[in-house]
Amino acid sequence: MSRTLLPFHSDDISALARSLKNQLATSESRPSHLEVLNMLVRANGYRNFQHYRARITAREQLDERTEATNPEPVDFVRVKRLLRIIDREGKLVRWPSKRSHQELCLWLIWSKIPARRVFTEKEINLLLLDSHHFGDHALLRRWLCDYGMMNRTRDGREYRRVEKRPPAEAIELIRRVGADSNKE
Repeated sequence: MSRTLLPFHSDDISALARSLKNQLATSESRPSHLEVLNMLVRANGYRNFQHYRARITAREQLDERTEATNPEPVDFVRVKRLLRIIDREGKLVRWPSKRSHQELCLWLIWSKIPARRVFTEKEINLLLLDSHHFGDHALLRRWLCDYGMMNRTRDGREYRRVEKRPPAEAIELIRRVGADSNKE
């Protein structure tokens, strides 16, 4: 019978060791293999080894499904660089010079525009002003339209966000900025 490999990680090895020591001290006899497995996973916050195995298996299945639907790789170095120019509130501190970085920043701003809503120029300007610190909402408005992330009428009175799926790196950037601003 083949064995399924399950990764094990502990954020705090000291707490893990302390928990194992306490559990072994209360054990009356030499623990079995399954009892040791249960001790390890309980030290990491799981009920028992079955609970741990079910969580790991489910996560791996979801990861496989995510990779199948989104085969696009994420450049985490680029995402990390971009996070340096975004403050804790999720606002751009400055406009990046590289075109590829600019596009990812536009996706971040796009994500903050409510979907399926019509905006006047004044309303969209206020939304865009609230998404950065460098004071050029007209540049952002123009680029959002040029990149096809937003539509406007010919007279410029009405603006709408265009619904489409951002690239994988943009999704990762949006997710991380959202997670950082939710910590406060």
